[in-house]
Amino acid sequence: MIRAEEDVMTEAVKKALDSGINWFDTAAGYGDGKSEENLGRILKKLDAKPFVSTKLRIDPENTDDIPGQIERKFSESLERLQLDHIDLIQLHNGIEGIDGERALSTNNILGRVGAVYGMECLREQGLVKWIGMTALGDTSLCRRMIESGRLDTAQVYFNIINPTAAHATPRHSSSQMRKKKSTGQDFTGILHACEEFDVGVIAIRTLAAGVLATNQRHGREIIITKGNTVEDDERKAAGAFALTGDQHGTRAQTAFRFALSNQKVSCVDFAVADLKQFDEGIQSADMGPLPDEAMTALDQLYDNDFGVN
Repeated sequence: MIRAEEDVMTEAVKKALDSGINWFDTAAGYGDGKSEENLGRILKKLDAKPFVSTKLRIDPENTDDIPGQIERKFSESLERLQLDHIDLIQLHNGIEGIDGERALSTNNILGRVGAVYGMECLREQGLVKWIGMTALGDTSLCRRMIESGRLDTAQVYFNIINPTAAHATPRHSSSQMRKKKSTGQDFTGILHACEEFDVGVIAIRTLAAGVLATNQRHGREIIITKGNTVEDDERKAAGAFALTGDQHGTRAQTAFRFALSNQKVSCVDFAVADLKQFDEGIQSADMGPLPDEAMTALDQLYDNDFGVN
C-alpha cells in the first residue's frame, strides 16, 4: 500500500475483502502517510467500509501539549484516509520510564493531560470508537498501561521464537537466564493482563520481520525488542523449523497458525510484499490452529533455548 502500482494495491484490497477480512490497519508513519492515503483512496473507489485502525506517534521532544498534538495528527490521518471517523486509534510510541527516541514515559501517557487523555477526547467527540497502544518498551510499564483500564486494545509482540507474552509467570530465574545464549525480551504477563482487563489483543511481528517466513534477508529486518539480534532470531527460527518441518504448511503458515492457536489473541496483524504472500497468509487461517502436540513441542523447545544449551 506504499510503493505498488495502483492496480496491484486495488487487487490486494479487493482480495482481502473477498477473503472475509473486515479490518485494515495502517499508520501515519508507514510511508510517511502514503499507506493511509492509498488505503483511503482505494476503499473509497471500491465503496468498501471495513473497520479501519491507524496509529500515531507523539514527538517525545515536544510534550508541552500532547492532546493538541494528537488532535492535529489525527486530523491529518482522517484527511488522508478520507473518513469522517476511525474505528481504532493506537499510540505508536514505545513505553518507557522516561521520554526519549520514540518512547514516551508513562506520565506523558497516563497523566492528566497525557496521550490517553488526548485519545479519550477524540472518542468523546465521536471521532473514534476505540483507543489502544503498542505494547513495546518496558514490559512492566506495558502491563501497567493495560491494567489502567483505559485502553481497548494492545498490539502484542508474539511469535514462535518469542512466545513469552503468553507466559503467566517467568519461566526462568535470573541465573538460568544468564546461562542461556539468548531468549530475547521477556513479555511475560502481557496476554494475561489483556484478558483480565478486557483488552483486545492484536498479535504483531508473528513473522519476526520476515525471519520466520524465509531465509532470504531484505535488509529491512528491524529489531523492535530488547536483547536480541537478527542473527539470534535466525538461530531460533532454524531450531523451530527443524522441529516442525513442513507438516504444518510453509514456514509463514506455521508461524501464523502458532499465533492463532492462542485463545487470548483476538487477531493477527500481517503485512505482505506481494499477492502470493497474501494468499499464503489467508490459507494459514483456513488451516486452523497448530495441533496440541506441536504447541507442546515448541514450548519445550523454548525452554531448551531452541536447541542450544
